[in-house]
Amino acid sequence: MSGSYEKGTRKMALFAAILSLSVAGAAAQAAAPAAKAAPATQATPAAPSSEFRGIKLGMDREGVIAALKKDTVFAYRGPEDISLLPSPNQSLIEVSGPSFVRRAYFQFFDGKLWTIIVELNADQVDHYSVYTSLVAKYGEPALLDPKEARWEDKAARMALERPLTLRYMDMAAYAKISEGSSAKASARELDRQGFLGGL
Repeated sequence: MSGSYEKGTRKMALFAAILSLSVAGAAAQAAAPAAKAAPATQATPAAPSSEFRGIKLGMDREGVIAALKKDTVFAYRGPEDISLLPSPNQSLIEVSGPSFVRRAYFQFFDGKLWTIIVELNADQVDHYSVYTSLVAKYGEPALLDPKEARWEDKAARMALERPLTLRYMDMAAYAKISEGSSAKASARELDRQGFLGGL
């Protein structure tokens, strides 16, 4: 029982270090006795993160590559990890990881990083540890359902998706891409109607 407990504690501590999620402030606040005269107040949740291990949404591809090369959590191999996507102005870096990260995807639009998807290694960390670490830093999620926990504001969205995936998204780029996708869908429907009308 104690060995299992120690193993779980080590995993939680290691993952907290990887995400740079410090829970010391939250722990100190919980441990401190509340003043009798002061009414209890709820802390304002922090804005959702727009970065993973120093790789920030909005960075250019060269900056992301430089960060991947320096970080041993990723096993960046070089140009073979970079793909051009069928959508215009989009590219993707896909890397594996030797420990906590199983696979990570960095997607670019108009030369800027707009999505980070990190599939975590379930042999190294678990969903509950990740979730509690995120809640300690960012507060309760804006959305919580069986599929995901989501924190977001106008600038960024951060989600923990089941089984064990972290997703970061630039909301301005997302709106722009969605708008373009809707326009393409409308054009396709007009083409379809024109084709059917000509039968």
